[in-house]
Amino acid sequence: MPDRSLSLAGQVTLVTGGSSGIGQAIALACARSGADVAITYRANRAGADDTINAITALGRRSAARTLDLTSEADIRALAPWMRDTFGHVDTWINNAGADILTGKTATLTPLQRLDLLLTVDLRGTILASWEAVTLMQAQGRGSIINMSWDHVVTGMGGTNPQLFAAVKGGVLAFSKSLARSVAPAVRVNVIAPGWIETSFGEGVDETVRRSVADSTPLKRWGTPDDVAGAAVYLASPAADFLTGQTIMVGGGLVM
Repeated sequence: MPDRSLSLAGQVTLVTGGSSGIGQAIALACARSGADVAITYRANRAGADDTINAITALGRRSAARTLDLTSEADIRALAPWMRDTFGHVDTWINNAGADILTGKTATLTPLQRLDLLLTVDLRGTILASWEAVTLMQAQGRGSIINMSWDHVVTGMGGTNPQLFAAVKGGVLAFSKSLARSVAPAVRVNVIAPGWIETSFGEGVDETVRRSVADSTPLKRWGTPDDVAGAAVYLASPAADFLTGQTIMVGGGLVM
């Protein structure tokens, strides 16, 4: 009988944006499931070191590399680095994205925020996916997981939601077309998180926090570990017959 377990033993996983938040949770969950895990980070070296130390403490191999998703050269260097460092990659998770909600980027104009999201989240995901495909087709196997947003299928009012819907909707549509293009050797699936307790979620007004929880069927915000559980599933042999699919991790707010 074929293996249909959730174990990632013997696998190598790449998680972009693995120095904090959802990416860090995914990297650690994959390591706990048995995978060796590579991560990328843009500026948070301390967070990347924390992730690597936690992975190696689990007895798994790990390595980190800086990645600027606005740089085509940085993206093109990822696949050769994975091949040279680990020999191959079984699952490539394009988690890294631009933050337009906190810090200095929150003060950008709507057009500047749109350009940043288009460059980092959409263009960056497309280019990184193409690099993953090249490596995986040479291997004869592999799995790609891209990150969207649950509200792309229903919409949400506001300028930032419009920007996220356009860009993350593009990621979702691209991933479906890519899945058809690269099957059967490579699987491509999508995770679409909803309201998750990241740095943005931790800083919102308590009234908003309660409103989100009250409107969610499961009556709480999600956590990075909730998203990580979906990632481990999609990376595992248990999901070997899934491609072109989207798992919405949002407590049922979007169905």
